[in-house]
Amino acid sequence: MPSAKVLESKKQIVADLTDKLQNAVSGVIVNYAGITVENDTKMRAELRKAGVEYAVIKNTMTKRACENVGYGELANVLEGMTAIAISKDDAVAPAKILKEYADKIDSFELKAGFVEGKVLDQAGVLELANIPSKEILIGKLLGSIQSPLYGLACALQAIIDKEGEGAAEEAPAAE
Repeated sequence: MPSAKVLESKKQIVADLTDKLQNAVSGVIVNYAGITVENDTKMRAELRKAGVEYAVIKNTMTKRACENVGYGELANVLEGMTAIAISKDDAVAPAKILKEYADKIDSFELKAGFVEGKVLDQAGVLELANIPSKEILIGKLLGSIQSPLYGLACALQAIIDKEGEGAAEEAPAAE
């Protein structure tokens, strides 16, 4: 039977994880089996740089925290060697970074996740990972706004050029 100290420690871990899940915009649960120490170190550095917290927490504690915040559906994927990546700011970052490693390492697998209060299955996490970055989306938006303006400017310039040629033809030649 666990001592009162161990029990309190576990309760605190669940409470901390519950708080992190409540304040997160997204999270991804992975099976981290087969990742080398070198790849794990690189992946954790990338996640930290993106403001994503990554942790290996016992499945039973993660289940309790998920149930506390209404993500009980995630309990069915919390088996085996699992870790969770949580982001407070960027909804796409955990899925995007972890997908890179899942693509490189056969045994490393995206299992499920959540985004803005909704639970995602594996397909949903993959879909989230394929969303272009914020910078690319802004670039596409600006490009689509700029394109009609560029077309208008070209059309106006063509009218000006045409009228300029017509005016030169109509003017009498200076003798």
